[in-house]
Amino acid sequence: MQFQPRNITLDKGKGLLEIVWSDGLVSRYPLGHLREACPCVECRGGHARMGPEHAPDDLLALIPSRSHAITDLSPVGNYALQPSWDDGHGAGIYTWEYLRLLSPQQPPD
Repeated sequence: MQFQPRNITLDKGKGLLEIVWSDGLVSRYPLGHLREACPCVECRGGHARMGPEHAPDDLLALIPSRSHAITDLSPVGNYALQPSWDDGHGAGIYTWEYLRLLSPQQPPD
């Protein structure tokens, strides 16, 4: 089943990206952790380490190298978001599937 976001909010003050999904799940992604999980080829270390099977098991277990902020957040078609980060990086495309996989919150009962 493919989940779609109903609402996306970037709270720069709290350093969170919040997504309300079509099934009611509310995912809150700390920006530093989300930056560490960047899915681009540069951050992953090559094409062989890309894809959902290489996603971190626990987003919140990642240790950010520093605090991070999103300077711009752009939709990519109808399937993803592409953040531009305050460290100048902007190559990562976070698909809905990838963001759902990374969600630190559990689906509602």
